[in-house]
Amino acid sequence: MPVVEEQLTPPPPGRSARLLDLALRIAGGLVSVVGGVLTALLGLLLSTVRVGGHLIGVSVPVTIGAAIAVSWFAYATVGRKWAVALPALPWFVLMAVAAVRTAEGDLLVAGDNWVGLGMITAGAMTFAVMAFRQILGPAQRRHDG
Repeated sequence: MPVVEEQLTPPPPGRSARLLDLALRIAGGLVSVVGGVLTALLGLLLSTVRVGGHLIGVSVPVTIGAAIAVSWFAYATVGRKWAVALPALPWFVLMAVAAVRTAEGDLLVAGDNWVGLGMITAGAMTFAVMAFRQILGPAQRRHDG
């Protein structure tokens, strides 16, 4: 006698499962915003690294890698295509603030620092490419239950 395994369909998610999903998405969004801030701060700190008195440009690949990672994380946790804006917006705000001279004359990214300018360009392009890929890519499938 053949044994046929019953195929059970999971019940639709209840209210508590939906609330947990929403809470995790919100937490993922907040972590993405913090990731965007940390990406900007790390890039700014590394933009002045010198070896033998010469700028080495380590902040450019670090910024590219971090922007890719935090953009992917935002989309994976929030589950919406616009989620790349969560880390990108604070990153752009911090870059704009870093490029403005304070009343005391301090400036985080000077116009003669090719690494800082390269980091801003590379970071902006990376966030733009990630947003473009997410907008044109297929919708993320939700796995409920």
